[in-house]
Amino acid sequence: MPLNGRRLYLFDIDGTLIHSGGAGSRAMAAAFAALWGRDDGFAGIEFSGRTDRAILRDALCSNQCSDRPFEEDLRRFKRAYFRRLAGSLRASPGFVLGGVTDFLVTLSGDRDATVGLATGNFRTSAAMKLRHYGIAGHFTLGGFGDTAEERADIVDQALRAAKRVAGRHATAFVIGDTVHDIASAKAHGAVAVGVATGTASAEDLSRAGADIVLSGLGEAPGHLLPRQRA
Repeated sequence: MPLNGRRLYLFDIDGTLIHSGGAGSRAMAAAFAALWGRDDGFAGIEFSGRTDRAILRDALCSNQCSDRPFEEDLRRFKRAYFRRLAGSLRASPGFVLGGVTDFLVTLSGDRDATVGLATGNFRTSAAMKLRHYGIAGHFTLGGFGDTAEERADIVDQALRAAKRVAGRHATAFVIGDTVHDIASAKAHGAVAVGVATGTASAEDLSRAGADIVLSGLGEAPGHLLPRQRA
């Protein structure tokens, strides 16, 4: 595809940029237990590709453990979660996925590229994870899981933020490791890039309608950057 003009790159975090070794889910479980006394509060709740807001709502409904307004529970949970996340990150065997840092460095030096996030993480926990792994400085905007429960709404947030910050983009890429990322890209006419470094296989991502499927972001320059003229 032609890649002339300004390009927007919106990245998922977990399974796409990093593997945190389960740091986020463990910190969330600890926060839930502290507030509602359920050690297995997220048992049976799907995490992959979903927003933290939606995950918490499902856990509260499944456990039937609160009669407060959801927004109040959300505020309490976020405070408890963030207090535990830094320690969980330090204790977990996580890492930045292969090819990620090099690709982000390349994009950061590209004056025609805007680099952002489209992640189900809360804004604060997203920043904590990226700072822990030393890659936070590459991202200037994003859509997050604080107010949105549907993945497509997160992409919408990020697209609006990008337009405010950098104006019109000729091409927008939504880059993630789940079929939810692919569907959210398609909902907004963005280029859906599936990266088979998470829970979904390359075949799963292709069947979901990905325009481009990569085995990892080490392959990204050959597919997501303009070709250099000889």
